[in-house]
Amino acid sequence: MTLPPPQPRVAAAAPATTRRDTGALVALCLVALMFGLEISSVPVILPALEQRLHADFQDAQWIMNAYTLACTSVLMAAGTLADRYGRRRVLVASLWLFGVASLACGWASSAPMLIAARFAQGVGAGAMMICQFAILSQQFREPAARSRAFALWGVVAGIGLGFGPLVGAAIVALADWRWVFLVHAPLALLTLGLVRASVQESRDPDAHRLDAIGMLALTLAVFALVYFITLGTVQGFAHPLGLAWLAGAVLSFVLFIVAERRSAHPLFDFSVFRIHRFNGALMGSIGMNFSFWPFMIYLPIYFQAALAYDVMRAGWALLAYTLPALLVPPLAERLALRHGVERVIPAGLGLMAAAFLLMAWGNARGSGTAVIVACLAAGVGLGLTNSPVTNTTTGSVTAARAGMASGIDFSARLITLAVNIALMGFVLVSGIARHLGESGLRIEPARLALLAQDVAAGRLNILAGAAGLGQAALRQGFGDTMRYAGIGVGLLALASHAFFRRSRRAPAAVALPPPACAE
Repeated sequence: MTLPPPQPRVAAAAPATTRRDTGALVALCLVALMFGLEISSVPVILPALEQRLHADFQDAQWIMNAYTLACTSVLMAAGTLADRYGRRRVLVASLWLFGVASLACGWASSAPMLIAARFAQGVGAGAMMICQFAILSQQFREPAARSRAFALWGVVAGIGLGFGPLVGAAIVALADWRWVFLVHAPLALLTLGLVRASVQESRDPDAHRLDAIGMLALTLAVFALVYFITLGTVQGFAHPLGLAWLAGAVLSFVLFIVAERRSAHPLFDFSVFRIHRFNGALMGSIGMNFSFWPFMIYLPIYFQAALAYDVMRAGWALLAYTLPALLVPPLAERLALRHGVERVIPAGLGLMAAAFLLMAWGNARGSGTAVIVACLAAGVGLGLTNSPVTNTTTGSVTAARAGMASGIDFSARLITLAVNIALMGFVLVSGIARHLGESGLRIEPARLALLAQDVAAGRLNILAGAAGLGQAALRQGFGDTMRYAGIGVGLLALASHAFFRRSRRAPAAVALPPPACAE
């Protein structure tokens, strides 16, 4: 078991929800809130971090990617360890790590210190997210109570993601960027108290051994690929050091595939990729994290530097981007029931594609209104896609394999997010450098790349007496990034539609393949 577990066995006469169950639900909702806030509140403070910690553009990318990569690396391992040693015990340990790491983030005096603390924070966040799904199902065994618990948990998780940008902006405006991280320390302590008082311990007596080789190989492959892209943004992709990182990524990925095929209990069972319905939903997971979520990392810079919004106005603008993702999912569920996920998921991806192309059009014409409308449309597209994707990836396989399918889904999201944070940064810097080069600036290519990174970070005053040129170059780079996101998610929408169409044509041929390895 890794992510949402299979349906639990229900007793004939389940007890009503108790005060202890209520305390457990509050604790797990706080976990979801903290996880969501750490994803969506940090991007809006990146410009402040670049000023206060003297962070460059690459540092800003790694401040976000360290958290994402850590979550990815710990995802599968935490589920296995929790099943074997106890979900409550692992949740307590991960909360301690998350709280202490949050203090380290708030006390960081340099960008490298913050990046290291963010990695530790991501390890704690990934582990505590994995544990809470199993705990919710174990604590709430009666179907109606379980349904209410998951519904409330989902609302709180959505609030954390949706309102995080506004929370981050308010903290920067009223206090200091450090409190975006420090606030999680008392929240973690409160959650620890509730967990110890109310959460029941549970284990899986049939838990498998940890697939350490597969986990490490996948983590190294993703890290090396992201590092190659980030390094190539400055030094070029033909640089020997970058090529060495690329070779390491390829070798690690090959090792991962070999390890998974030979393992008795693999992290990924590749036979699920023969199920077209699963693949159609997986294109949705990749599409959301190809476009919507990585672009959110750069939107605060766009609003504050390219459109000259102050930090609070930028927070409200980001709310237009994230809030529909909280409000639209109930509509998405109704549409999926009426028209089928095979129509709703590609439609949601297609709407995101159209939104990013509209955003690029508004950016080219200097229309902040068009950009905000496009942000709303992108959020609606995400809301239409997210919930049907989650339900379809787990519903395409047997209940015994639902945890593995969810693990593949969540891993695909985080890996795509990490890679595209780096790729979008490359597209952004390349567009800025091209505009600066075409403007007639006489500067050597290596220096031009560094100058483009400074502009990408929002430091327009680096061009003494030519701030207008920097702003125009920044908008040029963002236009390229918006088109990259729109075209990419549009192609994934077509791929999703093609997989779903194949699943309708030959349902029997993709029925449920046997597990890759014998138990």
